[in-house]
Amino acid sequence: MFAKGFAIALATVLMTASRLAADWPQFLGPERNGAYRGAPIASTFPRTGPNVVWSRKVGQGLSGPVVVGNRLILFHRVGDREVVESLDVASGKTQWQYGYPTAYRDDFGFDEGPRAVPVVVDGVVYTFGAEGQLHAIGLDRGERLWSENTAQTFGVPKGFFGAAGSPLVENGRVMANVGGAKAGIVAFNAKTGKVEWTATGDAASYSSPVAATIAGQRYAVFLTRAGLAGVDPGSGAVKFQRAWRARANASVNAATPSVVDNLIFISAEYGPGAGVFRLDGSTLTEVWSSNDVLSNHYATSVYTDGVLYGFHGRQEFGQALRAVDFRTGRVRWSEEKFGAGTVTLAGDQLIVMREDGELVLAPVTPAGFKPTARARVLPATVRAYPAIDSGFFFVRNDNTLICLDLRR
Repeated sequence: MFAKGFAIALATVLMTASRLAADWPQFLGPERNGAYRGAPIASTFPRTGPNVVWSRKVGQGLSGPVVVGNRLILFHRVGDREVVESLDVASGKTQWQYGYPTAYRDDFGFDEGPRAVPVVVDGVVYTFGAEGQLHAIGLDRGERLWSENTAQTFGVPKGFFGAAGSPLVENGRVMANVGGAKAGIVAFNAKTGKVEWTATGDAASYSSPVAATIAGQRYAVFLTRAGLAGVDPGSGAVKFQRAWRARANASVNAATPSVVDNLIFISAEYGPGAGVFRLDGSTLTEVWSSNDVLSNHYATSVYTDGVLYGFHGRQEFGQALRAVDFRTGRVRWSEEKFGAGTVTLAGDQLIVMREDGELVLAPVTPAGFKPTARARVLPATVRAYPAIDSGFFFVRNDNTLICLDLRR
């Protein structure tokens, strides 16, 4: 008992000392691009895996954790309640909980917890539950600030897998592809929950939007169920659109768009594939497109130095892990039948978290995939996106959340 207590206390000291204000406050990190800019991580670890700082049982959910200050925010389902829980980042102990009833049932027998990763901005936690319940919660004490049942308000059908896209919060607005008959994209006042504008009639996808400045103009870039849409985040005016979805009803638009200069990369499975488009004013011009290059089923690709790194193909068919030239679509390398997972960029390294629970580190290079460390850190299945903060890696599977020390 003493040894365990001492270990937790030591981990707390080390974690506090190593923090470099490198919060991971939303899906895909600070800039919503899957890139970690904090303390350097190690390039190797023992065959048994990196040190486990703490581990705890959690409820259902495909929603990954986020980290702000000394708090890890977990959004999961416990019984018949969707629960937002603040944990001490150093120990995993509960600080506060906020919950509400849910009746969500997955028609395909998958996880029945929330899907969308929370967003933390200016001391407020925003969550979007599987049934489309949007909640604003105080970060310090976990009190309800406001909430909106978007499914009821905007006439949203259930869809295949419930609401899954994390909202985008910017300049006092919470923007979400709610996908209702009365409104596709909706912006809510971040302080009050009041609707500020609506745009498009697009059904909801499972993709999370991203904010980007292109040629001096700010955009909220969405990949809805219908396709690509760029919206003025202040007024809701639609600036550009491009159809991008499979003809089959069972289509999946899930990956977040990537914006580099005035180029936008989008990717989806079941037919449309991937493509890069150049934006000039309100005109989108295709640079390249293909269904055979980097079709993302659910995991968003990461970008650095002119190259995309991500998963290609259907999850159930054994995806390939690939490096692809952003501007040409040329495949630089491909690890076939690698299996599904997520990829995070950490300086000059890729952190690959496979669905089967294996954690893999590899140098970022278009020359080839050469892992420097790999170990199974959790039992399958791992689908929720991880978070990384100050060199500590937080990831969950079906029922367990762990903190790993990846510091150099």
